Amino acid sequence: STFDIRHGFSLSVFQALPFNRIGFLDGVSKRVTSGWQLLNITSVSSGAPFSVYSGIQQTGAGINGADRPDLVSLPDFSTSRTVREDYFGRGADNASFFSIPIGVAGGTGPNHGRFGALGRNTFRGPAFHQFDFALIKDTPFGRRGAGELGIVEFRAELFNLFNIVNFGLPSNTVRGTGFGLISRTAGTSRQIQFSLKLIF
Repeated sequence: STFDIRHGFSLSVFQALPFNRIGFLDGVSKRVTSGWQLLNITSVSSGAPFSVYSGIQQTGAGINGADRPDLVSLPDFSTSRTVREDYFGRGADNASFFSIPIGVAGGTGPNHGRFGALGRNTFRGPAFHQFDFALIKDTPFGRRGAGELGIVEFRAELFNLFNIVNFGLPSNTVRGTGFGLISRTAGTSRQIQFSLKLIF
C-alpha cells in the first residue's frame, strides 16, 4: 500500500513550569512567574514506499509509461552523501540499477517488450523527523459572575524547531529527468508563530 509506513513514533509531552517556586525569582510578581507550560510533539517515522517505472511503453498494454523495469542491483539508498539529494547514489548513472526489457524474444507491443520483474512499491523513501514545541503562559485577569476568572493565553509555537530537512520521494522514472534524485522536501522548514487568546 502507498500508505504503508512501517514504523512510526509519536510523543506528546505537556509540562507545567513552576517558575513561581524558584528562589531567586521571589521578588518577581507571581503574575509574571506563574502559569507557564511547555508543550512538545515529536513525530518520527520511516519512509513512504514508492515504485520505479521505466517511462516507456514496453508491451503495448496498460497506461503509457507505467510499466516497471527489471532490477539489476539494489541501490544504496541514503541522504547522507555529499550530494544529499542523490538518493540512489550514482547520479547520472542511477538508471544502471535497472534494465528495461524491450526488444526481447517473444516481446509484444511497439517495443517488443515484456513486463518487468520489479514489484510495486518495492523501495522506501527517506525517514521523517519533526520536533514541535510551544511555550504557553496563562495570565488570569478580573472576575466575572461568582468569582470566575478570565484568562489571557500567550503561545509561542515553534514548528520543526531544529530545522531538520526532511526529503521527499525521488524522481522515479528511469527514462525521466533526474531519475533517482530528490527535488522536493516533506514538511516545512522551521516556522515560528505567536498568538494571544482571550478565554472568559
